[in-house]
Amino acid sequence: MDDSDDSQLLTAADVQLMQGLAQRVTAVRPDLVNSDASFGELAWNWGKGHAGEGESWLRRLWFSGDDLVAWGWAQLPHQVKRNDGSVRDVTGAYLAHQVHPDHSELLDEVIDWYDAVAVGAERTVIPQAAHEFTLKRWAAHGYVTDPDSLGDTGSWTQLNERDLRDVEQPVLPAGFRFRTADEAGPRAVVQAHVDAWGPSTTYTAEGYEGVRRTPPYRGDLHVLVEAPDGTMAASTIMWLDEANRTAEFEPVGTHPDYRRLGLGRAMLLHGMRLARAAGAQHMTVACLGAPGHPGARGLYYSVGFREFTRDAPLIKTGG
Repeated sequence: MDDSDDSQLLTAADVQLMQGLAQRVTAVRPDLVNSDASFGELAWNWGKGHAGEGESWLRRLWFSGDDLVAWGWAQLPHQVKRNDGSVRDVTGAYLAHQVHPDHSELLDEVIDWYDAVAVGAERTVIPQAAHEFTLKRWAAHGYVTDPDSLGDTGSWTQLNERDLRDVEQPVLPAGFRFRTADEAGPRAVVQAHVDAWGPSTTYTAEGYEGVRRTPPYRGDLHVLVEAPDGTMAASTIMWLDEANRTAEFEPVGTHPDYRRLGLGRAMLLHGMRLARAAGAQHMTVACLGAPGHPGARGLYYSVGFREFTRDAPLIKTGG
């Protein structure tokens, strides 16, 4: 088993290797794909964030022959500049990671590496709740359930899925219409995201350009809903994994002034029909799973999604 000798800053080429592992794990054990290690999530997180935060992103890769079989992406303490001009100090470390199920013995090496590069910082990680071996190994290294993930307003997420055999025709309110990112243009696309997620978001024109350059982004699978006054009232990106004939919604957002009009539901239905036309047979989307966060979950359930997996946020303090 070969591994990269030293920690290095994460690169676009690394992300493509990591996406390849995501595809291989999805093909054999989709229930073991960590929520931050899916084909589309890797593209979204790298694309939108690497320009502003990439200097705090370390990675290590493990290979079997020419195949990547495990990786760790440590996001170390750093400062985040928000769109509203404020600056947020991120004092803890976070690990995104994936280990191929045929090489589960490497997990201990991934954990040891993370503890070494993030020593002294509070460390968090989000493995899959159903993977008992993984949870036992993290516990053996001193990681416990993150208290912020507990209770009715907990921070854990669930992955939802559905097939694309029967997708109903979307219906928009009068005067609204579907647009693609290619049609709307970068400025409108970024504004749609900022409007949906608030002025404290870190999404910028530079971040969107990073997303556009990250495979498998397609402007025709980036859908928006335009209001009668020209406002982009809702938007979502679909990430198509052609090898597994599956697609993922990430992100999904609606302008607060245009919520409860059925725009999100119509957009998801329209998106699924586009994904199916592009070759997908299966669709996924993640959301907060705790009882106190019913909004997104109810939306996704209303268009046929059901829970597939859930994660288990863990934390280790100091040391």
